[in-house]
Amino acid sequence: MTDWSRLNHAYGTAQDIPSLLDAMSPDPQDAGWDALWSRLCHQGTVYSASYAALPAFADAARRWPATERRAPLYLAGAIVASIDRPDSGEDPYLSHPAAIAELRGLTEEALQDPGLTGDPLNYVQLLGTLLSFEGVEVWGEQIDGLNGEEYELPCPACETENFVVFGEHGYFSTTDGMYMRHAPAKQLPLRPQDPSVMQGLARRLHARMVADGHPDLAHKLTYVFGRAQCADCGVPFSVEEAVVTRWGA
Repeated sequence: MTDWSRLNHAYGTAQDIPSLLDAMSPDPQDAGWDALWSRLCHQGTVYSASYAALPAFADAARRWPATERRAPLYLAGAIVASIDRPDSGEDPYLSHPAAIAELRGLTEEALQDPGLTGDPLNYVQLLGTLLSFEGVEVWGEQIDGLNGEEYELPCPACETENFVVFGEHGYFSTTDGMYMRHAPAKQLPLRPQDPSVMQGLARRLHARMVADGHPDLAHKLTYVFGRAQCADCGVPFSVEEAVVTRWGA
């Protein structure tokens, strides 16, 4: 049995966590989820109680249909992916391997939902959650850039912030943060990576997106793993490497 009084969350002792876990529902709009997020993954920071809650999230996801288990999967994935960990240095992949393995399998099941073909937002979130449970650094959280259709990244040469844009507004880099309201005075085209030469994670994600019926996401992914050019100094850089540098541990 977990002694929650010996664990902490964002606001102090975790004695209130069991009642919140008992009240979990499949409804993502339920106020209980806000309470759990604010306590267990507060602005990306996790606590000793965060890891202790992982088995409860796995249990809830197991009991609920694949189409209704996203709320516990998303929170558990964010907890596991966080690099702002307790001072104890606890590694959830070592302390809770069984729960994470089960969560990974339950996420894979959720990704089989045919309804996701018309729901790219949740598809990307679930895919990122799966990567988190697999222990893939950075991309478990940052693959969500596909939903926002941009990454804000510093040039590795001059450190100027660039908006790397791929989607509705075009495929370019710019230093103009208002590019969505007007055409930037200076925008430099992106260079996508050819899927035939993709390797590793990029190849796996691209193949999966195509197989899962998301060709538009697969197309955007070629830009995420392609190259951009700084709109200030003109130096070309790898978008993937810039993302990992900015959000890596």
